[in-house]
Amino acid sequence: MQIRRDPDGIHPPAGGYSHQIEVRGPERLLVMAGQIGVSPDGTLPADGLEQLGIALDNVRRNLEAAGMGIGDLVKLTLYVVGTMDTEARRKLVARKMGGQRPCMTYIQVAGLASPDLKVEVDAWASAGAD
Repeated sequence: MQIRRDPDGIHPPAGGYSHQIEVRGPERLLVMAGQIGVSPDGTLPADGLEQLGIALDNVRRNLEAAGMGIGDLVKLTLYVVGTMDTEARRKLVARKMGGQRPCMTYIQVAGLASPDLKVEVDAWASAGAD
């Protein structure tokens, strides 16, 4: 079971995320490797926002492979090289999350595993035991 909270005494979330998610009971925990913006056919767009969209699609595909869905996400960490338009990023993430609000951290980094990568997404999910 997941309990999502935005506690009193903490500023409201600035975007589509929750401040905390408590996982209780017999749960399955899915920890994913960092997902990058490479599409299934191996292409990597130059645009960071496009890479983010593909990386989030890859998160969804990982969830589906484990019999989970977007609603099972408990934590996303977005690693972004350089800057990204905040409003465009928030709209894209909100659309990809379908109204779900996992805990989220956004980190600007100097670089990733390849100079062509502009985004990497770290994701954790939990769901009830089978």
